[in-house]
Amino acid sequence: MTYNAAATARILIVDDDPEIGALLAEYLGRHGLHTDTAAEGMAMWAALDRQRFDAVVLDLMLPGEDGLALCQQLRARTALPVIMLTARGRAADRILGLEHGADDYVAKPFDPRELLLRLQAVLRRAQPAALATRLRFAGWTLDTRTHQLQADDGRRHLLGETDFIALQLFLRHPDEVLERDYLVEQVYGRDRLPSDRSIDMCISRLRQMLEHDSRAPLLIRTVRHRGYCLAGPVHADG
Repeated sequence: MTYNAAATARILIVDDDPEIGALLAEYLGRHGLHTDTAAEGMAMWAALDRQRFDAVVLDLMLPGEDGLALCQQLRARTALPVIMLTARGRAADRILGLEHGADDYVAKPFDPRELLLRLQAVLRRAQPAALATRLRFAGWTLDTRTHQLQADDGRRHLLGETDFIALQLFLRHPDEVLERDYLVEQVYGRDRLPSDRSIDMCISRLRQMLEHDSRAPLLIRTVRHRGYCLAGPVHADG
């Protein structure tokens, strides 16, 4: 997908509150985004089967399967950006959403303008990479067109948008220390707050995929008081 602020993207809003769904559909529509709504998980899957979407806005509290479970399933099946809506304002709840694969979150009650800006940010970051299409490193290959990560032994992971952007940043800058503030700005499109652990959750997910022992990482290393560094050479194809 190629995105610009004036172009049309299609957003799936999954929320069991019809007033919120109607409000967001009307507001986002006035800003050039097409929207469909679903009230729960089964309706969400049905909508995804019949229509191509560019992002999903997913409420945490839903009848049947909750938003965390649905987000985890979405992340296993697709690289679609997911923004989670939550009425729970605690940092622990927001971190839980990020751990389950959400690319960003907005706490209820919220200003629709904030959601629009966050949607625009994830849509911009979802543009296909203009550089090499295959990046090989440490026994892994990342396909930047499909977001598929494959090991030489056949193991595969389909990366969500946040994890894909972060890994690609490391692969474009091997053996360089990427500071945490820079990573948050590039991956999430926002300034990092002192208590913001979103990038740490993202790095943790990548380590669980890539490292033999994620508790003693050798590939994505922590540089104390600065950030993270990907160790070793990267080879670009295509």
